[in-house]
Amino acid sequence: MARPTKHAPKISFAVIVVMAIGLVAGFLTDQPLWAVLGLLPVTIYEVYRTEGESTTWASWVLLAVLVIEAVLILWGVDADLAEILGRSSETVAGFEVPLGPVTVVGPVLMAVLSLILIVRTRGRYTRLLAAAILVGAGGLLYILDPAVLGTWLDAVLEIGLRRLR
Repeated sequence: MARPTKHAPKISFAVIVVMAIGLVAGFLTDQPLWAVLGLLPVTIYEVYRTEGESTTWASWVLLAVLVIEAVLILWGVDADLAEILGRSSETVAGFEVPLGPVTVVGPVLMAVLSLILIVRTRGRYTRLLAAAILVGAGGLLYILDPAVLGTWLDAVLEIGLRRLR
């Protein structure tokens, strides 16, 4: 059954504002945990709003990646996945995700999952939330490592645009 949309605009606006506050706090303090905490409400609401099998799967994985990202940041873990796995990329749900430091891979994976949600969902609020998460993932990536933002985000957008065609 479809989720009610009576309060969806207000809730969507509120969680996006919280995400924006988290991103600004992360930029100002250079602490990525603020951005992760800001992304948490919008991601939880995305999980609540999604209904289809593939979109529900994508939103739950998105939430899991965000929680894992928070734990990795809290513990200071920054292992290089490309070195550990011996390859430069990994295929996730048909998308090629470039590998690198584990804390940088999280936002890239979140961006890919957001693109999956944007492409596969029919709900306008779910798409809005997914687009906000995509922007938030880009902001988190910038806070973590500004030098790789362009390279990694270009790869994700190229993959997403290929998928949209």
